[in-house]
Amino acid sequence: MKIGFIGLGTMGRPMALNLMKHQHDLTVFARREASLGPLVEGGAVTADSPAAVAAGCDVVFTMLTGTGDVESVILGVDGIAEGARPGTVVIDTSTVSPPRTRIIG
Repeated sequence: MKIGFIGLGTMGRPMALNLMKHQHDLTVFARREASLGPLVEGGAVTADSPAAVAAGCDVVFTMLTGTGDVESVILGVDGIAEGARPGTVVIDTSTVSPPRTRIIG
């Protein structure tokens, strides 16, 4: 299974590294390139947009800091919705408003 991870901050990076420890193919995207270092060193593939992550993955995790970020990453230009194939699963673990999550999803 190919897994994508978007949001590689304090909580996201350790979760992504744990997925890699369990031999999952991982594609990652982060706004800050510095967040990618340990993941790339461990074999993760980087993508240039959330759409590119979704295009190559079966499952995409997001772990972002706010509702606006989630809306942009999923529904915005070059967002997950633009790259996702039929059957792509998006798992949002971000800190967001539940009512807004229902609208997004």
